[in-house]
Amino acid sequence: MSDAQFDAIVIGSGITGGWAAKELTEKGLRVLMLDRSPDVKHGEDYHGEHVSSWKLPFYGKEQRQLNDQEYFMSRHSGVLSAANRHLFNNDRDNPYQYDTTKPFHWIRGGAVGGRSLLWYRQCYRFSPADFNANREDGHGSAWPISYEDIAPWYDYVEDFIGVSGQAEGLAQLPDGKFLPPMQFYGIEKTVKKRIENKLPGVNMTIGRTAVLTENHRGRAACHYCGPCERGCSSGSYFSTQSSTLPAARATGKLTLRADSVVERLEYDRDTKRISAVRVIDSKTGERLMFSAKLVFLCASTIASTQILLNSSSDDFPNGMANSSGVMGKYLMDHTTGIVATAVFLDNLDNYYYGNRPNGFYIPRFRNNEDQDGDAEFIRGYGFQGNSTRPHWGDLANQKGFGKAYKDALSQPGNYWAIGLAGFGECLPNANNRVTVDKAKLDRFGIPQVRVAMEWRQNELKAREDMALQAQKIFRAAGAVFTVTNGELNNPGEGIHEMGTARMGDNPRESVLNKWNQSHDIANLFVTDGSCMVSSSCVNPSLTYMALTARACDYAVTQLNKGLI
Repeated sequence: MSDAQFDAIVIGSGITGGWAAKELTEKGLRVLMLDRSPDVKHGEDYHGEHVSSWKLPFYGKEQRQLNDQEYFMSRHSGVLSAANRHLFNNDRDNPYQYDTTKPFHWIRGGAVGGRSLLWYRQCYRFSPADFNANREDGHGSAWPISYEDIAPWYDYVEDFIGVSGQAEGLAQLPDGKFLPPMQFYGIEKTVKKRIENKLPGVNMTIGRTAVLTENHRGRAACHYCGPCERGCSSGSYFSTQSSTLPAARATGKLTLRADSVVERLEYDRDTKRISAVRVIDSKTGERLMFSAKLVFLCASTIASTQILLNSSSDDFPNGMANSSGVMGKYLMDHTTGIVATAVFLDNLDNYYYGNRPNGFYIPRFRNNEDQDGDAEFIRGYGFQGNSTRPHWGDLANQKGFGKAYKDALSQPGNYWAIGLAGFGECLPNANNRVTVDKAKLDRFGIPQVRVAMEWRQNELKAREDMALQAQKIFRAAGAVFTVTNGELNNPGEGIHEMGTARMGDNPRESVLNKWNQSHDIANLFVTDGSCMVSSSCVNPSLTYMALTARACDYAVTQLNKGLI
């Protein structure tokens, strides 16, 4: 066992871990970043990035037997392929437990950078109403911060990562610091005009996305080559590899250690601090120990909770920093998935070029302050959508030959298709939780995590309303044909798990204070999704980043004052 001293240890290299490493090193700290996955180097290890599908194994299609055996959760991501399989977690080698009658599909990254290499890059701020919701309707505990507390950090993060979008002046979707927006397709302009004229309170905007529309901080503007989930050598979309990791490395104060599985945290009862992080080298099996003045836990919601629960001791028999007993409880995700698809016969004289890595967004319009109040659920949802023209594949298996048939194959189809995917808020519920199963050990001898989560009545009612309102929107937009899907995704498939180590003012009801600092242990900070108190109905990654930057600023200030 070896020992090394750093100023700070960051556990995890995803969106929040990358931000923690950047902020702490830029403030002068020597930082060790630990990640259980193999390293992936920007621009070098994006296998298949610009490789045509016909050059890939199985033409880039799913290898069913391999995925069934090793990537049976990752396949639920919707983007797993032969070109990016090395970026996903091997589910066979890294098992977890759940009730098969109530499945939770935990989709994990399998490389340094985590899911920052694979995410859909949508970036929306929580609104003032989102931070007040728990307090107002009594579900969950109150946020210890307001929108005003985090707004400057939203600005800070957006300015660094580059978010393209259109300011709309909507209370439920606060504007930010945007690069020029991507452009609507012709059909989307038509649909936007019709629904906003006919359905007051329903608005449509281009997606706000961490994809550059102009050169920004040494990264190139997107050239719409796609598919993005294979990696982006130009750095046109935000990831740890393209943005925060280079910034941290530029300080000369970062040490990255990949293939390092965190076994547990050690607690010193005399100092009341985390004294060490125990690590297993996944390649050699060697056990190591590292120490630091600060520990930032950014391994992702479930993984961070697993580490803390497995770090029990005489002082914390129910898990490290868990004197409240709420660690692992209040797990949330978003209800997601296509709820309706429609056919339009408008704008057939135009098409699109390239592969726009973005769609459009219809922000929450139910249960807002000016809403009529007929909803049978609380909180709300939004719609993320995209538009396509059918292509040659629609004719590939039909009868035909000769010049006319070949000409038809080269032309866009004779209609537009638009899909609406609902993103619904999940209420915090203590019965949705993460525990550890000490009878089930992984290949490193670490107790496996067990996840228990199911959608409750409010989520089910909101999903029903999504389908009804999608039909209403499409009728107003002039669709000639619609198909509705009322099925819910399984928990976990939103890939927005959060809430298991929530923030709060009361140490008896929360794990972290308003600075993402443990109530129990002054040098422990948790800034990934586990800190969340409510889920809103928007993608949470931007909020994770802002909270991380804010926590780092506070932690270093306190450290310099000798208070940590």
